[in-house]
Amino acid sequence: MNYGTLPSRFLNAVDNLPNSRAQIFRRDGRWQPISSQEFLRRVAGLSTAFVELGVKPGDRLGLFSANRPEWHTADFAITGAGGITVPVYFNESPDRMTYILKHCGAKVVFVAGQPQLHKLLAIRASLPELEHIVAADCGAELPSDCLRYETLIAAASATDISSYRMRASQVLPGQLASLIYTSGTTGEPKGVMLTHTNFCSNVTDLGQDFHLDPAVDVALSFLPLAHVYGRAVDFIYIFQGAALAYVESIDEVAQALLEVRPTITSAVPRFFEKIYARIMEQGSRNTGVKRMLFDWAMKVARQAVPWRASGSHVSFAVKLQWMLGDALVYKKIRLGTGGRLRLVSSGGAPLAKDLADFFWAVGIPIYQGYGLTETSPIVSSNYPVNREGSSGKPIANVQVRIAEDGEILVKGPCVMQGYYKNPEATREVLSEDGWLRTGDIGYLDKDNYLYITDRKKDLLKTAAGKFVAPQPIENSLKTSPYLLNAVVLGDKRKFIVALLVPNPATVAAKAAQEGVRFASKEEMVSHPWVHSLIDSEVRRLTANLAQYETIKRFALLPDDFTFDNGSLTFTLKLKRRVVEQKYRDVIESLYADVAEPRPLLQD
Repeated sequence: MNYGTLPSRFLNAVDNLPNSRAQIFRRDGRWQPISSQEFLRRVAGLSTAFVELGVKPGDRLGLFSANRPEWHTADFAITGAGGITVPVYFNESPDRMTYILKHCGAKVVFVAGQPQLHKLLAIRASLPELEHIVAADCGAELPSDCLRYETLIAAASATDISSYRMRASQVLPGQLASLIYTSGTTGEPKGVMLTHTNFCSNVTDLGQDFHLDPAVDVALSFLPLAHVYGRAVDFIYIFQGAALAYVESIDEVAQALLEVRPTITSAVPRFFEKIYARIMEQGSRNTGVKRMLFDWAMKVARQAVPWRASGSHVSFAVKLQWMLGDALVYKKIRLGTGGRLRLVSSGGAPLAKDLADFFWAVGIPIYQGYGLTETSPIVSSNYPVNREGSSGKPIANVQVRIAEDGEILVKGPCVMQGYYKNPEATREVLSEDGWLRTGDIGYLDKDNYLYITDRKKDLLKTAAGKFVAPQPIENSLKTSPYLLNAVVLGDKRKFIVALLVPNPATVAAKAAQEGVRFASKEEMVSHPWVHSLIDSEVRRLTANLAQYETIKRFALLPDDFTFDNGSLTFTLKLKRRVVEQKYRDVIESLYADVAEPRPLLQD
């Protein structure tokens, strides 16, 4: 099947689904639009400039920018010239950025924003193959060896658009469209080779159910576009003609939700965890009747989950109470997200069932899916028929089967071509007949819904030989209103322990009700009252676990795991080995009194 190419699909959207607000960005305190035609003009002008700089089909071009209109302008300009886009996360470390750009042999890098330009210039001496830097929005003083994007596109004309259309028509579906370097948790990143067919098949086979309306739908783009998930869903929005509003920083999302009032967006579980924590924090500040009303509404929401999330039967009394709760509480929660969300996708990692249930119950439908960079990325989706707790059914034209050891195997047009310059790593995960070993553990139910239980490499094996999947336990713990984050540990140990991050606001509010106060987060995590509160939460949320899975001990940490402190990848996945190393002394203290003598190793 011919799915087309990225530039051909872009041109089709511009020609057949024109939108006066194809791109929306915030500047000087207000949201400004860019029309489809202007979007195309900029793409064509930049693509012409790339060709004049000597870019040929198959050349790798770096793209270093936060989420903003120029990101997609550069991407379509590169792929329309037959080039290969190599995205770099906008907040990437210098060492990793150097590795990516050297490994792919980028001869041109497009950069947007002064912070990104300064980072790139700082490592330029380490990039001997880099010939040109094209810089957007980088101030009046631009180094002489950089080309200004605004100048390159200023005079773009109908001639450039015609030339772009001609070049785009010569791009073949089987050509490489992008190298995406996986974030990983250990070792050097690997460059995933994705073709136009890989991307376009995924966009078609997933997006055919979305039915977006250019006159109504507004999408919010804040997942890093250097990550395949954010990039692929944005392709769906663009190719179906929806307006696309860009948010450069995660800190600006809350305001953007209120101002843009999107109808569709995508996020990772950590985003929903933070929203939930904020809702619980705000609820905990209430007192008297308001607090009683909030607590009652949360109870009703739990009772209404079967009806709201999957259309199952609940009593008329529960429906009546839900409607009252909606008028008094849930509607306000939805207004905090703009009040118009009708389709929210979650991916990147398993979303805790209780968390998904909560959002469904208050009227924010979250459809969980599953995928990875190597599958461009979507393998399965719960849209449009949601099944609680699952990652949905495999999308059209994608096959999923489960290996004997529980590993999920995937085959289809979305599966990558391999890892760039790394045939050995490619052979480890990709069979000769096209089956990809995902490294994830899961199962298919009788209706072919996929359930993810853990990462194969993250499985803990206790000293007694019992395997423990940490992610489901962590997801359960994070549904507590008193916890921000959790890491479960215990590989090769006698029992399971956890590092837990309390929610300062909700814990402080609960403590204040009993006359307990803290001067700092450090005092909070060391206070016996807090330890007792969290202990009761841990026991409550892990009561259904097998004995060998239960958390015997835990330590409380004052600060959350973040990208800035090195504990999370840029896609907000936990770097378990980094966390284990960083908190090694804390972890050892949890096992100190049960440590057994070990023989000294002799030379």
